[in-house]
Amino acid sequence: MQRSEVEHVLRAAAAIAQEQSFVVVGSQALLFLLPNAPDALLVSRELDLYPALSPEKSDLIDGAIGALSSFDTTFGYHADGVGPETAVMPPDWMQRATLHYVGELTVICPDLHDLALSKCVAAREKDATFVRELIRHSLVSAALLKARADMLDAAQHPVAKILAWIDRRALEARTDTP
Repeated sequence: MQRSEVEHVLRAAAAIAQEQSFVVVGSQALLFLLPNAPDALLVSRELDLYPALSPEKSDLIDGAIGALSSFDTTFGYHADGVGPETAVMPPDWMQRATLHYVGELTVICPDLHDLALSKCVAAREKDATFVRELIRHSLVSAALLKARADMLDAAQHPVAKILAWIDRRALEARTDTP
């Protein structure tokens, strides 16, 4: 996605949800965090977001401009209405979050390491590619990712597996072997 496409999705989501503040938790938060992000990190065609004050309105957004909607068919990108529980991050992630503005809209983005950690927890192949590229471009540190993983509740998340997953991505980033 391009920044203009993200802004289009945000304006549409605001109109649908009648909200002015959104949390963006997916990979496309990079468009706010790193204006000149490498193209390899911007391949997603969806914007994962939820209204900051009314997360329950995510279903409205997903239904109107989500995957396979006429919005998606028309523009080739879409919103993925998610909730606060979707992206697993350290409990204090909001202390590091940054605010960004699109006209009258406020966009809350997790810091890059917290965002990357959420991808480490999800551990899908597309997440491996994303995290590997972040490490390869020295945009995140594997050591800091591991420190943030250690902040997760081990009773709810397989922290040891997450740490090993991070080590594997760091090794791949150094050897250029996906």
